[in-house]
Amino acid sequence: MRIICLLVVLAAAARAETYTLTMKQAVERGLASNPDVTLAKLDELRATQSIRLSEDPFHPHVVVGSGLAYTNGLPLSIEGSAPSIVQAKASEELFNRPQHYVVEQQREAAKTATFVAAQKRDEVAYRIASLYLDADRAKRLIETARNQIGSFQKVLDTIQARVEEGRELPVEVRQARVNLSRARVRLSNLESDRDTAEHNLAVALGYGAADLVAPAASDRTPPGPPPDEAAAVQTALAASADIKRLQSQVIAKGLEIKGTEARRLPQVDLVAQYALFGKYNGIQDYFARFQRNNGELGASIQVPVFAGTGIKAALAPLNTDLEHLRVELQSARDRISMSVHQSYQGMDRAKLSGDLAKEDLDLARDRLTLALDQLTDGRATLRDVEQARIEESEKWIAFYDAQFNQERARLELLRQTGDLLASLP
Repeated sequence: MRIICLLVVLAAAARAETYTLTMKQAVERGLASNPDVTLAKLDELRATQSIRLSEDPFHPHVVVGSGLAYTNGLPLSIEGSAPSIVQAKASEELFNRPQHYVVEQQREAAKTATFVAAQKRDEVAYRIASLYLDADRAKRLIETARNQIGSFQKVLDTIQARVEEGRELPVEVRQARVNLSRARVRLSNLESDRDTAEHNLAVALGYGAADLVAPAASDRTPPGPPPDEAAAVQTALAASADIKRLQSQVIAKGLEIKGTEARRLPQVDLVAQYALFGKYNGIQDYFARFQRNNGELGASIQVPVFAGTGIKAALAPLNTDLEHLRVELQSARDRISMSVHQSYQGMDRAKLSGDLAKEDLDLARDRLTLALDQLTDGRATLRDVEQARIEESEKWIAFYDAQFNQERARLELLRQTGDLLASLP
């Protein structure tokens, strides 16, 4: 049984593949293959097809059949028609305001589905870009963490030698080992984060769950945010698929209200009928004037005289729903404006943190350069140099984190303004 399980695992590993993509390639692939985007497109297609179904009553309907029957005595009616060899009926709604508003409501529902699909595309693009950043961050930090482990190992070897010479206390060896173990745990966590991010990215792009998507090694130019916050707010409000969806729902609900009110109006249907009678059993003897070809063309008019309380009762919840949607719409506008403002604040904080991390990194590099010079002159030990390397590695990690925080803040703002896809490098 163990051998079978091992073979299954090995077979799955053999089928797994690793794809190396840039961020733009990953987002484009995701928008083409992501299951959520595909489902949103199918919902949009279904909403579009529903329009034709609602328009059906306004198109002619023709039914051809036969009313053949055996008669004995006076010809009786079969489903409202006299016995006939061939019979054809046609109908079409000419004036039906409630159904007209149903058609308009379906068209607005199709627009809503389009906005929902666009909103899903934006969400998927942002999620893929975020997963890409997570994978890229882990990949870069792994390289730094591995170099740091080498420095910790050299420090441990140096301290052990000094302890054997009686120049260091044994507790320093234990401290060096703890530092080395901590660095290895960090590396293990980063490798686990990279593996998780690359697997999640592969699934988001429509690959298999066993596949991996690794970020390309090429440098990216971080997209720049809109320079003016007020303009960014207006752009975000105009580009928001969520606001467009709510606006479309408000229009659709208004059409539903009008359709309910229109139930008080008359309805006019076009009706036409043709029947070919046969001469059998002396059927012509029962009518003063008999002819085989018979037809009629006219209109069926229905005028509601007393509609009862149903229309008024139906309007009350519809008006409540409409007011609910209007409140949601205003809340969405306020939420987007606040989100843009918070994004600008987040970018400012991330920039300050990035500038500080850059200055701190430059200081650590200067100290490492100084330690190397002192090592050459005999004024510093190898332990001092490796300690300076460890310090520099920590500053590199902080610098990478600050960089990714800035890029993530910019991506969030670009997602809100609808410029995320256009700004990808």
